[in-house]
Amino acid sequence: MISSISNQQVKEITKLQKQPKYRKASSLFIAEGFKMLKEAAENGCLVKTYISEFVLEKKHESLEWLCKEFPYETVSDQVFRQLSGTVTTQGILGIVKQPSYSITDILDDKKHIWLLLDDIRDPGNLGTIMRTAEGAGMSAVIMGKGTADLFNPKTVRSTMGAIFRMPFVYVDDITEIIKQIKDNGYSVYGTAMKGSITYDMADYTKGAGIVIGNEANGIQDSVLECITGSINIPMDGKLESLNAAVAAAVVMYEAARQVRRENL
Repeated sequence: MISSISNQQVKEITKLQKQPKYRKASSLFIAEGFKMLKEAAENGCLVKTYISEFVLEKKHESLEWLCKEFPYETVSDQVFRQLSGTVTTQGILGIVKQPSYSITDILDDKKHIWLLLDDIRDPGNLGTIMRTAEGAGMSAVIMGKGTADLFNPKTVRSTMGAIFRMPFVYVDDITEIIKQIKDNGYSVYGTAMKGSITYDMADYTKGAGIVIGNEANGIQDSVLECITGSINIPMDGKLESLNAAVAAAVVMYEAARQVRRENL
């Protein structure tokens, strides 16, 4: 049993939780909780499990399967509390391989409706957007330079497992991807406070890209210059803008509604 925070494996877990560069270099990240580890296992991503002594004694129904199929270590309750990134821990976490997708496969997707993120910085927003993108049936989430780290522990928790099911990719130049989408015959719309049309007037039924910009500054000028057109979300009251994740949800579900209606 691991009973010291000086243990080398504990140090490894801590680095994966706190150091984005180390996560990127190792192509690994940390996931917590039975649901997340089950998702990781089912998608071939789970590497090793760490279980608190208290949880091991409780004999959770998923433990037997996890312990049989994957390497695991028992961790003292005191050490596990220091490892966990949540206030109310389930007492189990795992080292997980990062899912990986190619931009070629993503652009060849049959749905042809992509969400593009231009410099989304908040980890919670990113996780919520990933989760919502899966629910709305997007092809993939394409993240431009400056977008938050998808494998940040807070982001991972916010995805509620969508991180293992929703295709995604980081790209150095999001404008190049927008140009590729347009060259393939699809429109690309970007949300803006003074968009030329409302979000529900755009036609998403033939496939489209949807761009969501930075929480504070919106979509960069260089990106606005290459999209098909800007769209706005009408608001009552004195609000100037919506949260980025909420705005993304509004537009994605409008696209999903149009696609459903077209397929009736």
